Amino acid sequence: MPAKSKAQQKAAGAALSAKRGETPKSKLKGASREMVDSMTEKQLEDFASTKRKGKPEHVSH
Repeated sequence: MPAKSKAQQKAAGAALSAKRGETPKSKLKGASREMVDSMTEKQLEDFASTKRKGKPEHVSH
């Protein structure tokens, strides 16, 4: 499932880094903090690998 916005893609990248132990979980904020606990590494990879070109910065719910 691809990310729907640039912000979502960036948050997934940060969460993936923490899940892999490359970044301390305490450094995460907002959505990335929630994503690291609620998503698998594979799901985070899918979101983080989404191309940013043509994506809006944010998507409203």
